[in-house]
Amino acid sequence: MKKDLLETEKFDDWLAQDPSPAANIAEDLADEFEQAGLSDLWTPEDADRSDPKKGFEDELCARGHLTAEQLEQARTIHQKTPRKRLGQILLEMNVIKEADLLACLAKQYDLPFIRVEREMIDPKVFKTLEREFIESYNVLPLHVERGRLVVAMTDPANVFLLDEIQRKTKMPLAVKVCPTEDIKNILAMMQETTADFAVDDLIKNIEEDDVEVVDTQEDDISDLERVAGESPIIKFVNYLVFNAVKEGASDIHIEPGDKKLKIRYRIDGILFETMSPPFNMHAPVVSRIKIMANLDIAERRLPQDGRIRVVINKRNVDMRVSTLPTSHGEKVVIRILDTGTVRLNLTDLGMDADALAIMAHQIKQPHGIILVTGPTGSGKSTTLYAALRTMDANRLNISTVEDPVEYQLDGISQVQVHDRIGMSFSSALRSLLRQDPDVIMVGEIRDEETARIAIQASLTGHLVFSTLHTNDAPSSITRLINIGVEPYLIAASTNAVMAQRLVRRICGHCKQPYAPPPEEAQYLELFGFSAESLTRGAGCERCRFTGFQGRVGLYELLVVDDTYRDIITKSPNVTELRRLCKERGMVTLREDGFRKVQTGRTTIDEVMRVTECTV
Repeated sequence: MKKDLLETEKFDDWLAQDPSPAANIAEDLADEFEQAGLSDLWTPEDADRSDPKKGFEDELCARGHLTAEQLEQARTIHQKTPRKRLGQILLEMNVIKEADLLACLAKQYDLPFIRVEREMIDPKVFKTLEREFIESYNVLPLHVERGRLVVAMTDPANVFLLDEIQRKTKMPLAVKVCPTEDIKNILAMMQETTADFAVDDLIKNIEEDDVEVVDTQEDDISDLERVAGESPIIKFVNYLVFNAVKEGASDIHIEPGDKKLKIRYRIDGILFETMSPPFNMHAPVVSRIKIMANLDIAERRLPQDGRIRVVINKRNVDMRVSTLPTSHGEKVVIRILDTGTVRLNLTDLGMDADALAIMAHQIKQPHGIILVTGPTGSGKSTTLYAALRTMDANRLNISTVEDPVEYQLDGISQVQVHDRIGMSFSSALRSLLRQDPDVIMVGEIRDEETARIAIQASLTGHLVFSTLHTNDAPSSITRLINIGVEPYLIAASTNAVMAQRLVRRICGHCKQPYAPPPEEAQYLELFGFSAESLTRGAGCERCRFTGFQGRVGLYELLVVDDTYRDIITKSPNVTELRRLCKERGMVTLREDGFRKVQTGRTTIDEVMRVTECTV
């Protein structure tokens, strides 16, 4: 080995076998040179023979992070295990925190020490290094500054790693030091976003005949990844996405069965089966979707969630991907979030003139809470976004807390909830109140703490919008009481509650009059509506022979006045409160639905389908 070190042609091979930091190499070389009788030619200084970070331990002691006794104990261990760095020994002794250690090391190397936040990351720059590389070497590409790639890392002394990063990125580097914890948190956040890609170029000449049955072993992950990247599978998945957006679907369901595969689209709230490809395609199709969403294709026992962003016909479309293990394989549901739907105004939602005027008045209030309630998929987010769009974002400070941020709104600060790192609705809302907001939208009130903070915000001069999952408007009041909020706080803070549902709209191309059966006519007359001049869709190609095209909202608006406030403070049960609301003239969801039946916008069956839990 000693002779090899003295032979120039052997040095590179030895260096490749021992990729330790440069200073350790210098130390080993010094020993070899001395034993070879060449110490007179070159002798390193004593400081060079020790840890290159000598001095950081003194800084740790000066800052109060380390005692002299702990340092002496660590140095004793270091003498017995010279291959371990002193800093590594201190961490293993659990006497200091990594962030404190790295801050002192950064000062020793004359490098900036930072705590990395999501806003520092340029998504395009983040993709310059593979995720596996970032996880393996704890290095994080942040952004480009003055033509140099800014990277944050935990081991700035690793010159070989820096050379490898320069080789991969082909850019000069600016190095900063950060703790491992920050890198892991950023990786967790970036897991939910993926690279943008344009579908337009990929879907040219797509035909279903291009899809071939691929034989694959489900347990062979490497082969599964290869098959998922082949052209027929890529084209087939692109066809599913493109066709779903073209058909106006809100969800894509990929459901494995017993030796069969079923693909369904949810259109206007109803699931339709679109195709049944061979079951052999299930594994590669799911793997392809996981690759697109940056999910782990090797993990098939646990549910996973991710996001995909595509561009179709110059229109941005976000998709949320959810996988769920079942007895026949992984089921995949893709939620399509088309940004075009959020450009609706309040006047486009289908509210009656009276409800629209009242809602417009409530939005102009300086403080209080406005709740929108209904089940998942009832259009609550669209209503809230439409309300925010009516406000002057230049004059007001409008902020939202959402999980997830479904649509981007110009001029509005939108905060993403991250429960895994402690960024819950309550903690985000608490921080948001320090940002001097005028209007706040809370994506959902899930617990007592979030409800209390929202109520306190409304009582201190803020207008708060939020959602609840209840069947009707009166139930929202009792729901807040049930999760632990005092009735007098609810009465003092709540301005209005709107319950809503979505029903399918009669197709305008095949609409025709019809005479309802006697039982339907009698039921309508019980609610005070005429059974004459009713319409329905006959079915045509434009509506896929369903008789419906698009959806319209049903609304139930409860405005909390002084009379209601007195009643709420007495903690009424939901039946009593609902009866009182109807006596005082509140239009229920079913009554609003029958009004839309009279005007030819929907059918009796549709109204009954979505209002069975209400009266």
